[in-house]
Amino acid sequence: MIVVTGATGNIGRSLVPLLAAAGAQVTAVSRGVGDVALPEGVRHVAADLADPASLSPALAGAEALFLLITGEQLMAGPDPEDVLGVVADAGVRRVVFVSSLGTQTRPEAAGYDRIRAYEKAIQASDMEWTILRPGGFFSNTYAWAESVRAENVVAAPFGSVGLPSVDPADIAAVAAAALREDEHAGRIYTLTGPALSTPREQAAALGAALGAEVRFVELSPAQAREGMLRFMPEAVADHTLEILGAPTPGELLISTDIEKVLGRPASAYAEWAERNRAVFA
Repeated sequence: MIVVTGATGNIGRSLVPLLAAAGAQVTAVSRGVGDVALPEGVRHVAADLADPASLSPALAGAEALFLLITGEQLMAGPDPEDVLGVVADAGVRRVVFVSSLGTQTRPEAAGYDRIRAYEKAIQASDMEWTILRPGGFFSNTYAWAESVRAENVVAAPFGSVGLPSVDPADIAAVAAAALREDEHAGRIYTLTGPALSTPREQAAALGAALGAEVRFVELSPAQAREGMLRFMPEAVADHTLEILGAPTPGELLISTDIEKVLGRPASAYAEWAERNRAVFA
């Protein structure tokens, strides 16, 4: 059995169906207790990484775990060793962890301290592990959906700065391979899109997907920060703005790890926009 934390998030929504379609027995874990749309045969368990013991019912009988920390868990919470102790005690032998490219490109950024601590604890454990280090997600542009629907406008900072952001569905596909195939044990994969993509170009791609002109409006860093603080911890918002406005050479590199694992190129933003056009329509 494979347990997927963050099962209703941007990666989990793709990963759970991929695993189920491949014939895996899957337990989907999320913090919510309400109805969750899942493929037939997938079990749902409500649990929270803030309370490691709550994971035990989900982990019973599991062989592999997809581990994702989000929200407040990025800044504070139980020691990674405590979480992994519950995982190991349940008999899980394989962990696939979603880290971040920023753990390497921003070694002094406090916003990555927790993720780095998880990486270290996972590598020191007796379990087989694979670490995924994605860049920014295409799905971050869901934040534009309301303004696109209402006014055909995208408002964002640093309109001409390109980054090799990545499709969460590609992250899910790599995770599915690592959870099911032995050859990925002990590997660290850097996951990016196939090209640098600027906010202006992404706005144009959304317009092409919608068959309408989408106007780009450039925000100041201060305006963007104010919006980010509505859903991000302060430290995360600050280092995200630094990446968006002044990427390091490492943050501009395009990785081929997705193609190496999946045998196909990483998806482009225009493909993601076409697939998700209904969100913006």
